[in-house]
Amino acid sequence: MTRAQWQVLTTVSAGTALLLLDVTVVNVALPAIADDLGADFAQVQWVIDAYALTLATTLLTAGVLADRLGRRRVFVWGLLAFVATSVVCALAPDATTLDLARGAQGIGAAAMFATSLPLLADAFGPERRGFALAVWGAVTGAALALGPVVGGLLVDGPGWRWVFWLNVPVGLLLVRATLRVVAESRDPRPRRPDLPGMVLFGAAAFALTLGLVRAHADGWGAPTVVGALLAAGALAVLFVLAERRHPDPMLPPALFRVPAFTGTLVVAFAQSLALYPLFLYLAIYLQDVLGHGPTGTGLRLLPLTLVLFAVAPLSGRLTGRLPLRVPLVAGLLLIALAQLLLRAVEPGSGWEVLLPGLVVGGLAIGVISPALAAAMVAVLPPERAGLASGVTNTFRQLGIATGIAALGVLFSDRVAGAPDPATGVVDGLDAIFLAATVVALAGAALAWPLLRGLRVSAASA
Repeated sequence: MTRAQWQVLTTVSAGTALLLLDVTVVNVALPAIADDLGADFAQVQWVIDAYALTLATTLLTAGVLADRLGRRRVFVWGLLAFVATSVVCALAPDATTLDLARGAQGIGAAAMFATSLPLLADAFGPERRGFALAVWGAVTGAALALGPVVGGLLVDGPGWRWVFWLNVPVGLLLVRATLRVVAESRDPRPRRPDLPGMVLFGAAAFALTLGLVRAHADGWGAPTVVGALLAAGALAVLFVLAERRHPDPMLPPALFRVPAFTGTLVVAFAQSLALYPLFLYLAIYLQDVLGHGPTGTGLRLLPLTLVLFAVAPLSGRLTGRLPLRVPLVAGLLLIALAQLLLRAVEPGSGWEVLLPGLVVGGLAIGVISPALAAAMVAVLPPERAGLASGVTNTFRQLGIATGIAALGVLFSDRVAGAPDPATGVVDGLDAIFLAATVVALAGAALAWPLLRGLRVSAASA
């Protein structure tokens, strides 16, 4: 691999890591944010969900625009928007401003995320493309897992606002590097933007998340909750109808007739819903119940990241030797096992009781991440690999946003109904661990038959 290719891989992977770090970096900062801004639990949930939702709902449209306007150009625009909105987040005087800025930040992140794989595919020939994508896949998993550690160090150091200030110098350095080392590329036959699809998809996802977030505070029978959930269903139906009529739909319904494509989306959604939201609730337990500071919390979640780093390269080497459904489904089963091990938490437990579950959770991400990156480019013909990866990443972010909201209902109900807050937090954790176990097992059962026959060559892996 040439020096120029290494520079492109480093720059694009670093940009992807920066935007994904911001998915989980705020988890350990939420208690400090809530105290400083006087926000309730529902408001701080949106600090995560607003970002994940806008990232998910604008990612495919950003990819279409990049194919037409230039991928490097859109990547740079995304970086600049990400930096600008990070400044607004850092200066936010209240929770509403922070939530809105996080939503805008997700749009910049979507522009970066949508163009990362196409830029790598353009820079690497077929013989080295598999290696580049494997590195990128490992970086995405590691960035999400490292978020709590980085967030803890920043909150205990200069303060929670530096979670966002840090993006400014790093983002500007990446802008300079991108302009210097990344070549411009376009699709010679770009698709037309699907703005109706983007609006309907985004509105449906927002309505669903809003209904779930408000369910605890207002009750399942409240007009706000019922109305939001009914609106989500109606908007989803309109989205499907609009996609069937659009000449270049952002999410072509015909793709779901490809079993392996659907199976890949099931894995992406299930693993994101069942595992990544738990960083938030484990951070609450470690800080509010066990009394550890943000840095101590991040360090106690570090075993998951260390296992991930150790396992991902080994898993990547096996990806080309096995059918892809083996590591993908095995990863979901390991997530289910991790959740069951985490259910050992009881009132009075020390943090060490989390270790077995965290180790198995890191093993699960290490097994899934390289295989999922390979599946993104193997599930459809090469000319549609960009679309496949975009849809897969959309479902990953939807899984995180939906998981934060849905598991938050279970958690909040247990905490509010308990006479002792610490006991309530433990009961809430047990409820979401059980729910996440069911999601992971259901995902594994659905994905196994759908992914039959999907594999990549050993050379590509």
